[in-house]
Amino acid sequence: MKYCQGPKCHEHKTKDRIRGTKGSKYYATRRRSSLYYGKGNFCALQCYNDWFETYGDQAVDHFGRLTEPKKVLCDQAWYKDYTYVPNQDYNSPTRYNHFFVNDLLGERRPISQAQYEDVNYTIDKRD
Repeated sequence: MKYCQGPKCHEHKTKDRIRGTKGSKYYATRRRSSLYYGKGNFCALQCYNDWFETYGDQAVDHFGRLTEPKKVLCDQAWYKDYTYVPNQDYNSPTRYNHFFVNDLLGERRPISQAQYEDVNYTIDKRD
């Protein structure tokens, strides 16, 4: 069982956070076998947001605050995309056109569906 890491988790007034015996009840941080937000560290999006509101600046400073913009150059800007091709005949299978796209160069190169689905297939940089 893991505890939610939200700094205010114990302050949210929900029935599942109530602990203790009659006469000495209190709200406590949620404890669960699986937490759903922030890679399994938070029980709810509100707890995730509370954590970032409290510790976000410290975390960014610790791991490295950006001081200049990151850039993607033209030869690195290729990505896979597709467009839906509507069918006139409802009995025909759904079709898509697949492409490599580079918005910086204004290019769009057709590829097959197999190439689109292959995560290791990238555009030939010699083109």
